[in-house]
Amino acid sequence: MTRLTLHEVAPGVTVQDMGRPGWGAKGLARGGAADRLALLEAAALLGQRAPCAALELAGAGGRFTVDAPTRFCITGARMKATVEGRPVGHCETVLLAPGEVLRVGGAEAGSYGYLSCAGGVFGDEWLGSRSAHLLAGIGKFLESGAELALGDDPEPEARALVLEPVDRLGGGVLRVMPGPQTELFSDAVRVRFFGTEFQRAPQANRQGVKLDFEGAPFESDTGGLASDFIETGDIQMTGDGRPYVLLAESQTVGGYPRIGTVIAADLPRLAQAQVGDVLRFQSVTLEEADALWEAEADVLARLRKAVAPRVRDPRDIPDLLRYQLVSGAIKGDELERE
Repeated sequence: MTRLTLHEVAPGVTVQDMGRPGWGAKGLARGGAADRLALLEAAALLGQRAPCAALELAGAGGRFTVDAPTRFCITGARMKATVEGRPVGHCETVLLAPGEVLRVGGAEAGSYGYLSCAGGVFGDEWLGSRSAHLLAGIGKFLESGAELALGDDPEPEARALVLEPVDRLGGGVLRVMPGPQTELFSDAVRVRFFGTEFQRAPQANRQGVKLDFEGAPFESDTGGLASDFIETGDIQMTGDGRPYVLLAESQTVGGYPRIGTVIAADLPRLAQAQVGDVLRFQSVTLEEADALWEAEADVLARLRKAVAPRVRDPRDIPDLLRYQLVSGAIKGDELERE
């Protein structure tokens, strides 16, 4: 085992993996990473068979060391990071050696960054997952001074790799499929909803995101609506007529009417929206939503094909003189002398 030491850690850092599916009927949402795509990108970069548990950094990171050579990458939100002063790029693998300090600062774009290590984060497992689910009382926020066990890196000297991440930072369009309560909203309300420009409000966490907008509240004909099952991506219209979109750690039953559901492919864009980022909704049919759905195993396979060796600019290598640059040099007349 390798030890990861959190010398200093920002508020809101938790261990997250792909969550606990299949327990909604028992009152436990799947949970897991707010941006699941970020863990799939990390798995492609680090050569993992499936996404491993990682640190979810809610806006900022901290200072970290390891006691054995370990490759890592930072995916999701773009976060300023360095190893001993050397910049760490977004979505690229970097080797962290014992004694070196990884510093991860605040998010420059996006809300959730992910620090993934090649061997994954080990620790207590419950119902097949190591994810903290704070609403359910599972796990906790990590604190400065904590030590976590990592799986050993099976190939620490592997060449550095990069991946162009899926564009999802800074807001944008969220595609919405209809749900069982969509018809409770009049045609006029739905037309206005899909024509409105929203901004991510300050009220947001792993349970969901509230949206601000200008204009009258969105009304529905609830008619004594009973509490019903709810899922990640559902757009609840709260009592004041303002939309609240559910994320990974939502409750599983709710009484607010839902105008629709954000499709799975666009949930990372929602999760990564920062306060003030502009979001718009686009209506799609159930048939269109089905056509857009992609199994996460297929997403991972596609990402693996997109991974490429990292090519560094010599001007960005502060220790360039340490490298052997002339090994294998030739004079140029070898063929003439044969």
